[in-house]
Amino acid sequence: MNNLIASTANNTLTMSSREIAELCEKQHKNVLADIDKMLNELEIHSAEFSAQYKDSTGRTLRCYNLPKDLTITLIAGYNVKLRKRIIDRWQELEQNQGKPDLMTVLNDPSFLRNALAEYSEKVIELTPKANAFDRIATKSDGSLNLTESAKHLQVPPKKFNQFLFAHGWIYRRAGGKSWVAYQDKLKSGYLEHKVHTVHQYDGTESLYPQVLITAKGLAKLAKMLEMPQQLLLE
Repeated sequence: MNNLIASTANNTLTMSSREIAELCEKQHKNVLADIDKMLNELEIHSAEFSAQYKDSTGRTLRCYNLPKDLTITLIAGYNVKLRKRIIDRWQELEQNQGKPDLMTVLNDPSFLRNALAEYSEKVIELTPKANAFDRIATKSDGSLNLTESAKHLQVPPKKFNQFLFAHGWIYRRAGGKSWVAYQDKLKSGYLEHKVHTVHQYDGTESLYPQVLITAKGLAKLAKMLEMPQQLLLE
């Protein structure tokens, strides 16, 4: 999990409603509704924690940045597995908050030598992945399903689906189990829909929609995944 959504403001560690939605595998709009209800019942003015972000289409949308106490209060009604995810994430953020100040370490020659060595190792590690991105960008032999796409991009399938959901590529309809592509991604040529036929044991057939990622979509995602994470919100 990255630090893209969680942030520190006025030395107070906060967690975005977007990250809460991602960790809990909920739609962001539903988490917003839960927070609205919680703040109303606690008689807390929502403006104190309100924020904004831009989605993949450039629209400015609302979100919340909650401190730890309100985050824990919010998820008290969620199931135990979801609560555990949030608590683990808070522990990770609190540990990272204790790291030394950036300007201090940048003036430390030993830190710079170690950072350069780590950077060189990372370049060597990422070179095969960068070459894979180049191959994806020139791929023209059809589209891949989500699992195949995750393998090409070297991302765990579950994390990959969460990334697509968080960045407005796919969603699930209420009560549905299959992922559905957002219309703007279909129009952009990043995604396609295919109906998959499954033969049941009783001889009947069931139709299931399937999201496919085009070569153009794979190239776009490859660039997003290698981009500095803070830029994904700009």
